[in-house]
Amino acid sequence: MEGTKPVNKKLAAALSGGAVLVLALSGCGSSEDSGNDKLNSWAKQVCDAVKPQAQKIEEANAAIQKQTSDNSTPEAVQKTDAQAFQDMSDAYKAIGTAVFNAGPPDVEDGKTKQTNAVKELNGISAQYAALKTQVAKLDTKDQAKFAEGLKGIATQLGQLSQSGNDALKKLEEGDVGTAMAQQESCKSASGSPGAANG
Repeated sequence: MEGTKPVNKKLAAALSGGAVLVLALSGCGSSEDSGNDKLNSWAKQVCDAVKPQAQKIEEANAAIQKQTSDNSTPEAVQKTDAQAFQDMSDAYKAIGTAVFNAGPPDVEDGKTKQTNAVKELNGISAQYAALKTQVAKLDTKDQAKFAEGLKGIATQLGQLSQSGNDALKKLEEGDVGTAMAQQESCKSASGSPGAANG
């Protein structure tokens, strides 16, 4: 029953690309002070909201990675992957909501940056939800069909993790990135999960 293993490894590889997305949002820029209190408090609000979601995405990634290293049945792979995609969908939605609730950052074109980032995050959330539906429909009784279906999902995941970065990168350019880099919650969001306690 080797069929799904290499494919699920491909899925895990594609997924780890997706995690980069959120860590990009965790702003590891320079640590100079932006000197803008309004912007700093905006960054704190966003970073505090991103931190638990970034952790959720890392945990969903880890679950899929674990499933690829075990000799898992298609049923187990399907269940884990569907749950992981649901968690990721929820996490991106929550980050989108956090950026929306924080309002535009106090920088030039702040409103445009905010609107684009929220739109992108919600779009990513919807795509993960669609992948969840797709993985849930796969035929676990037929190993070859299941592997084929997973391959299609891995391809989409790869595209999703590449396309997802643009508006977030734009949001983080310049002073916004600098302000986010100073926030403890953003620093630890991209550090080791063990460093954060609750």
